[in-house]
Amino acid sequence: MRVPNGGAGPAAQRRASLLRSLAKSLSWRVLASATTFILSYLVTGEIAVATSIAALDGGAKPILYFGHEPAWNMAPWGRA
Repeated sequence: MRVPNGGAGPAAQRRASLLRSLAKSLSWRVLASATTFILSYLVTGEIAVATSIAALDGGAKPILYFGHEPAWNMAPWGRA
């Protein structure tokens, strides 16, 4: 019989969930920052401006997402 989560206890499961949320945040941020940079460059035509916009965006949004994800995990709406 297969034990869910490899038989890990609640503390290990919370840690794994936290690390998963962090990994998702970082991987999404790489893609989103690249998109922001490209769009900013297409609009402004300036690499320095596009870099600044992408850097600001890349710093703020992971923090916001990291809090947003657990909040949605606590919401019962839309769950079976």
